[in-house]
Amino acid sequence: MNQTSDGKPVVEMRNIEKHFGAVQALRGVDLVLEQNEVLGLVGDNAAGKSTLMKVLSGAYIPDGGEIFIEGEKVSFANPMDARRIGIEMVYQDYALANNLDVAGNVFMGREAVRLKLGPLGVMDYPYMEQETRQLLDRLKIDISSVRLKVERLSGGQRQSIAIARATAFDAKVIIMDEPTAALSVAAIDKVLELVQELKAQGASIIIISHRLEDIYRVSDRMIVLRQGRKVSDTAVEGDIHEFRERVVAYMIGARDDFATEEVASIAQGES
Repeated sequence: MNQTSDGKPVVEMRNIEKHFGAVQALRGVDLVLEQNEVLGLVGDNAAGKSTLMKVLSGAYIPDGGEIFIEGEKVSFANPMDARRIGIEMVYQDYALANNLDVAGNVFMGREAVRLKLGPLGVMDYPYMEQETRQLLDRLKIDISSVRLKVERLSGGQRQSIAIARATAFDAKVIIMDEPTAALSVAAIDKVLELVQELKAQGASIIIISHRLEDIYRVSDRMIVLRQGRKVSDTAVEGDIHEFRERVVAYMIGARDDFATEEVASIAQGES
């Protein structure tokens, strides 16, 4: 886990812009993620949440703005660049290989090799299984055997494995895209408990979710996006009903903490 303590944010995104043809998906968005913080990213469909996180994870190249990781300016040409610097994204579809076992999925793309014969290598399966078992135990993930094929696991267990894989190689930032979508109530609880365990162990996490209850339960702070702009950046506080009403007000345009007079007049005209 990321344990730096120099006081610098682990992530700082400044004035990020992204266009898709004539569509302006991100309009000068700022985002800060502090060390050992869980940040909830909220907004309606097409608000720019996933686009912003795909910029951070290297899937999209921004059209404007700057990204700093622990105070150092960075740029990513692809997701591998982001992974090398410690940015891991857990996608909604888990991105797991059903034909591989748990250990194989955790080490997928980063397989341990014990013997190299020219361009060929012999996998170190005992090492990968041992490391995976220790990882699952540390994160309190209840799976009986690391040799189980992923196709035999429940949705909640698959999500847990996807999250565990993201943490296995000293990630600085873990981005979770709708981590509780399509899960049962019991599975949602398990995944949120895993998020809380990761925070307890020093992780810095960004969660995209439409489930405001999940954001309320695990997040320290919340950013709301609307039509590609940041309209709120506040601590998660108050009771759940007050929290929900506040978030919805930002999402529908009734509130905007960063509106200029021009934007405010446009929002008033929309209402």
